[in-house]
Amino acid sequence: MKVITTIREMQFEINRQKNQSISIGFVPTMGFLHEGHLTLIKKARKENDVVVLSIFVNPLQFGPGEDYDSYPRDFERDRALAESGQVDFVFFPSVEEMYPSSPSIKITALNRTDVLCGKSRPGHFNGVATVLTKLFNIVRPHRAYFGLKDAQQVAVVDGLIKDFNFPIELRPVDIIREQDGLAKSSRNVNLLPEERIQAPVLFNSLQTAKMSIESGERNTQNIISIVSKMITMETNGLIDYVEVYSYPQLKPLERLSGTVIVAIAVKFSRVRLIDNLIIEIDEGILE
Repeated sequence: MKVITTIREMQFEINRQKNQSISIGFVPTMGFLHEGHLTLIKKARKENDVVVLSIFVNPLQFGPGEDYDSYPRDFERDRALAESGQVDFVFFPSVEEMYPSSPSIKITALNRTDVLCGKSRPGHFNGVATVLTKLFNIVRPHRAYFGLKDAQQVAVVDGLIKDFNFPIELRPVDIIREQDGLAKSSRNVNLLPEERIQAPVLFNSLQTAKMSIESGERNTQNIISIVSKMITMETNGLIDYVEVYSYPQLKPLERLSGTVIVAIAVKFSRVRLIDNLIIEIDEGILE
């Protein structure tokens, strides 16, 4: 495994690999790797000749009140985990390397950003789109891997790839869950013991919504009500949102059809948890 810190060297290595007709899988991260990242790496390793992992804490996607300086960083730990996952190249640039001067062009995400978590993070996805545009041009991967835990980010990346005609296959990877259904997250350790017992209700509520859709329910508000009622009655968490949209367009629906996402965010005493379920509906039958 080779660690690269400059754009020039990364591009040189990519050119060398592409001259050999080698397929490249790319896993962009902000570091502090966990099991979700390792799942992305594993899938990239299976589907490509070469795997590139980027580690870059992108200042452009941090808004007011979001402390960029305190974001967890542990490069030596990340290096060891990347090596255990058989990553070929770790791209680890500095902020000065990625943004050597004030930009002359600004990328603005116009759609898919004003719902779900994007509502409370104005400008966040502009920063995501900007850094990914740079990384996609540096690494030039055949496939890029993102976790569906942040399904809104996957939707924004889908739009970015299509709008800018990047020759990249987007490879979303399913949410990794505990045995009781709770979506795995480094934040789960902040749950109080009672809250940890209650937390699987979030996924159970999504499963209940899925069963209701399977039984023929197509009214969006009824699905929202089913999920909200279950969370309210069976947990001490405070609902931030329960929302249903088309996916990946993230447009509101009065009646469910096509591909839809049921997404939730719930605040417990010391942590905010998110989860979602993406459901395919074809002529009234759940695929």
